[in-house]
Amino acid sequence: MKTIITLETMTFHAFHGVMEQERIIGGTYLADVSYAVETDAAETDNLADTINYAEVFEIVKTEMAIPSRLIEHVAGRIMKSIATSFPQINDLSVKISKLTPPLDGEVEKVTVELQQNC
Repeated sequence: MKTIITLETMTFHAFHGVMEQERIIGGTYLADVSYAVETDAAETDNLADTINYAEVFEIVKTEMAIPSRLIEHVAGRIMKSIATSFPQINDLSVKISKLTPPLDGEVEKVTVELQQNC
């Protein structure tokens, strides 16, 4: 059975940005990851029959801790690491949002989303 699992609004303080101050002070980032996998876990109630979302969270947490200039790069690293760790994933989406980006105007957040059909 096709199962879609989504980790929503994971929140991190991280040091990404083109501007030097962003890499020193850091900022708040949101991450969403969604993936599809063929699984019988809905019937078996067995963790071994699905992809453990706690493991996916740890991948995101690890990659968010590595400073990058662009959130596109962060999202790409997360996507590559998840896809490599779990080749049974069929579809994968990674979304990274930077809250209050340093722009000459009021902007709540800027978001990058990468999608991959594995």
